[in-house]
Amino acid sequence: MANKKILIIEDEEAISNLISYSLKKEGFITNVAANGEEGLKLLKEFKPDLIILDLMLPDISGFEICKTITREYIIPIIMITAKSDTVDKILGMELGADDYITKPFDIREVIARIKAVFRRIDLISEAGENNEFEGIRIGKNIEIFKEKREVFKDNTRVELTNKEYELLVFLAESKGRVFSRADLLDRVWGFEFAGDTRTVDIHVQRLRKKLDENKNSSIIETVFGIGYKIL
Repeated sequence: MANKKILIIEDEEAISNLISYSLKKEGFITNVAANGEEGLKLLKEFKPDLIILDLMLPDISGFEICKTITREYIIPIIMITAKSDTVDKILGMELGADDYITKPFDIREVIARIKAVFRRIDLISEAGENNEFEGIRIGKNIEIFKEKREVFKDNTRVELTNKEYELLVFLAESKGRVFSRADLLDRVWGFEFAGDTRTVDIHVQRLRKKLDENKNSSIIETVFGIGYKIL
């Protein structure tokens, strides 16, 4: 994980300094933006491996920034919010955030969450090393190319958020196997994630919207009373 670059978008200087200082001690390279506009500029210049994003910024909503980033990039995002409102957290996950932390927080928790995200990404990459140049086909018209982290439907690239992609790959590599929502939450988001099983349902719904051909059939099947699978 050494030399991984982390962009911190946070307007409270004391908090951004604490996070930046602590992450540098762990071997990460950091850059700090005090507002959304500066954050989006640094995104292009700094090219981070992960983003820590405060929801309450002085110029642009953290939700809007998250939406912009996940539309154009596959970069994990950890949201920091002063609110414990479940609606805010679910909305953040719907927009593509990988995790969230509520203020006030223990800096050790922030570091643990960041390391957990990178570990999951590394595990997914390692799992595909033996066949990294082979596509995973789902159904008749969907292919996953892990070496590029790209998904195509009818030969047209489908834009997925980082977590949508990871959930799809995990299910696709275990075709026919049924996973409960709790299993998927643990395997894809990790045990450190503080969300609940609704997060899985939200991401499945988003994948279906992007990948399904019609309302009568679905790439991801619901096994009622248990969870989900891909045939």
